[in-house]
Amino acid sequence: MKIEEVKSTSKAQRIASHSHVKGLGLDENGYAIQTAAGLVGQESAREAAGIIVELIKSKKMAGRAVLLAGPPGTGKTAIALAIAQELGTKVPFCPMVGSEVYSSEIKKTEVLMENFRRAIGLRIKETKEVYDGEVTELTPVETENPMGGYGKTVSHVIIGLKTSKGTKQLKLDPSIYESLQKEKVEVGDVIYIEANSGAVKRQGRSDSFATEFDLEAEEYVPLPKGDVHKKKEVIQDVTLHDLDIANARPQGGQDIMSMMGQLMKPKKTEITDKLRKEINKVVNKYIDQGIAELVPGVLFIDEVHMLDIECFTYLHRALESTIAPIVIFATNRGKCTIKGTDDIVAPHGMPLDLLDRIMIIRTLPYRSEEMAQILRIRSQTESIQIDDDSLQMLANIGTKSTLRYAVQLLTPGNIMAHINGKECIGKDEVEEMNQLFFDAKSSAKHLAQHEDKYMK
Repeated sequence: MKIEEVKSTSKAQRIASHSHVKGLGLDENGYAIQTAAGLVGQESAREAAGIIVELIKSKKMAGRAVLLAGPPGTGKTAIALAIAQELGTKVPFCPMVGSEVYSSEIKKTEVLMENFRRAIGLRIKETKEVYDGEVTELTPVETENPMGGYGKTVSHVIIGLKTSKGTKQLKLDPSIYESLQKEKVEVGDVIYIEANSGAVKRQGRSDSFATEFDLEAEEYVPLPKGDVHKKKEVIQDVTLHDLDIANARPQGGQDIMSMMGQLMKPKKTEITDKLRKEINKVVNKYIDQGIAELVPGVLFIDEVHMLDIECFTYLHRALESTIAPIVIFATNRGKCTIKGTDDIVAPHGMPLDLLDRIMIIRTLPYRSEEMAQILRIRSQTESIQIDDDSLQMLANIGTKSTLRYAVQLLTPGNIMAHINGKECIGKDEVEEMNQLFFDAKSSAKHLAQHEDKYMK
């Protein structure tokens, strides 16, 4: 099992409509401030989310699930992203949508499992022996080629390193000379070499050369302190999914399959249960030895009613496993049929036995004043100027239709204002945009009135 070099495969968080959310906006006692950190209103839902954040931080929440339930446009995704912001970057957060599980290449349960493992972090502490310093000499020592012929080969390389405390001369393997050439290391560069793996990293040019005429693009770094040879503690954060991916691909080798695998773009393939069990064994061994610690993160599944009965039964098992993240579901459905069944109607389209083990947080529709505040925050985020009367008018439109519709009118209104030669959106622009575009309710009303003109 490889754990040394693992590239992160974390998913980018969905931004755009929630890029203004910076946290839950609670005071030090855990009470919600009416408008804070980009969130407005929904005090009780935010306070409940605050308690969940505390539970996650104290590691007493693993294996539980939370459901954010409420009508469309009441800030469910915003609260979930706020929870992620509160937890900080150290806790893995993996967002997905219910319909992502339907793929032609992988089984539904496999997609769920992949996201589950993306949401579980492993913090590995390693003590590495390193040599670092400014290069004072770099001399490859050549010998006759033992294979015959005219060429000479590098038998070893002599390298001098200098720190603020002293200097040291090292005799290194020729393979390290190759990596020194790859990193384009010259005399006067600050580098560090890992003793056990032989990896070389060039950190920049020593700042004693900063006064010399050099290219501006060069990055100058100070001379390292301490001895040349030192022990360094390196903390690496990976997710279990990163480990799965690193071990699932054929690593090099001479056989034709692994060569083909490297050339062709890798198709999404399933990671077998056997491999996952092996990785879990290694991970558990690391945890027992105290080398690593598990960081259960958050898996956020939006539109959870899109999952079918198979996924729900699988979620039962996944939630009960020893290594499980905190799962946050979000849905805007009331009573509806569970996908994958013909006639089982359940609240939120989720089976009752799964609902039993879930903490439910309600979100309520926004009032007109709250909508005005949200629209003000959005207009600042998108750097759009709008006067107070127009903002109130937009909020009233939002109350009649939806908040999303009101937010979407901001940008076209801004374009219209620029066309009319204004800096700021006025009432005329808001009225004009409202007439040009239909919201869902007025569109449905129009359809009902002119039913005979549309195809059945």
